[in-house]
Amino acid sequence: MGMFVISKRYNGNYQFVFTSRKGKPVFTSISCKQKSDCEMIIHAIREHIDVFTITRKCTVSGKFFFRLSKGGLVLATSRKYSTELRLSKGIDEIMRSVSEAETLDFSVDELIFPEEEVAAL
Repeated sequence: MGMFVISKRYNGNYQFVFTSRKGKPVFTSISCKQKSDCEMIIHAIREHIDVFTITRKCTVSGKFFFRLSKGGLVLATSRKYSTELRLSKGIDEIMRSVSEAETLDFSVDELIFPEEEVAAL
């Protein structure tokens, strides 16, 4: 099962990454000004992946990737794959697991451990 991971960029914008069940990034979203925009895109992808367009591309150096778009607007770009077969497997994994993927939010600027616990270490 894959996972959506929301994070905050250094410029204050938000993004999400869809990772495989092994924790490897599959695709990264566009930059969003609001976290709610990320959540809305994730919800749309999770509920209606079949209405999104997956466009396969190739770099000049021969690496393969895809773009996830809707209505002509590119919403996410995949990592680079060395072969077309691996690209196809990446797309298959999305189609199989995106509807059951959970969402983790790492965009909050709070400490995971309280100061007392950090000082005790």
